Amino acid sequence: MKARLKELVRFETIALVVLAIYPFFPFLDLATGMALRLQLINIFIFAILALALNVQVGYAGLQQLGIAAFFAIGAYATGILTVEKYPFQLGFWGALFVAPACAGLAGLALGAPTLRLRGDYLAIVTLGFGEVVRIVLVNLENITDGPRGLNPIPEPWMPEVVRTSVTEAGRLRFLTIYFLSLLFLVGIALVLHQLEKTRLGRSLVALREDELATACMGLNPVRIKLIALLVGASIAGIAGALYATNLTTTAEPNTYDFNYSIMVLCCIIIGGVGSLRGALLGAAVLLGFDNVVSPLITELLQKNFQAQTGNVLLSFNNWRWIIFGTALVLMIRFRPEGLWPSSRHAAELHHKEETV
Repeated sequence: MKARLKELVRFETIALVVLAIYPFFPFLDLATGMALRLQLINIFIFAILALALNVQVGYAGLQQLGIAAFFAIGAYATGILTVEKYPFQLGFWGALFVAPACAGLAGLALGAPTLRLRGDYLAIVTLGFGEVVRIVLVNLENITDGPRGLNPIPEPWMPEVVRTSVTEAGRLRFLTIYFLSLLFLVGIALVLHQLEKTRLGRSLVALREDELATACMGLNPVRIKLIALLVGASIAGIAGALYATNLTTTAEPNTYDFNYSIMVLCCIIIGGVGSLRGALLGAAVLLGFDNVVSPLITELLQKNFQAQTGNVLLSFNNWRWIIFGTALVLMIRFRPEGLWPSSRHAAELHHKEETV
């Protein structure tokens, strides 16, 4: 009974309950001085993207620097399948099945010719793939509308019972995207949690530790790599679909540049490479700092130094990357396992330190 009670009051359960009831208390936004509930949607979406990268980097050990490409493919597939410009008109729910499939196929297309590459060489190829996708989206103006992006993307279809229960249209859209993003985040996290316990999950970890030993144990490293790329890219496609639906536009292709890829990589490094909870915590810390703390600090600085409104240092966005870089260096130096590492990874690192 005590063990069951302890399970019920775990941190994850409490956090989920708080996030589930938060939208029904608008006065909390007044207390923070900003529309925090809107920022939470972005945090949920990028947490899903962090889980996608964690499958490839954390579980399988692949040096992936182009996760933003699959994110963009999911967003643009959603745009093509839903906007009025095209005849498909599948709506959000139809696009939600096709977008991750398109991103997953792109992951297989990337993996097939690069299976022999490892380490830095694979990182360079994935980085190049991300840039190629971005440039292609810019230049395929007849399909992607070039720098303008595809819009407007319609809101998800909901039953009439749900629509009539919320009279304010804007609030209905917000609640729909908010809870869809939260449900997909929780659902994907639960699926990956179960994946860790399966034979495939152990195979991914074995590949990360030693590819040669994995092959000697009768496992197929090529197949495992392709599965990691397929699963990670598909999850990134889901995040892209939610991102475009939330913005009501795919945004311009240059939005999905290398900065997104490196930001998501920082999330899993800070949280703990290979740790499911660490990826979620890293996304919450990094995106929370970027989307919530940074605007609040900027507003505070500008209020206290009104006479120096032209000073670029008063905008926190101008020097936040210095803080990100410093925090990353300190994390790697003093806590390389991350804020919430997996027990296996933490044990490995501490064992190596004791051996040295």
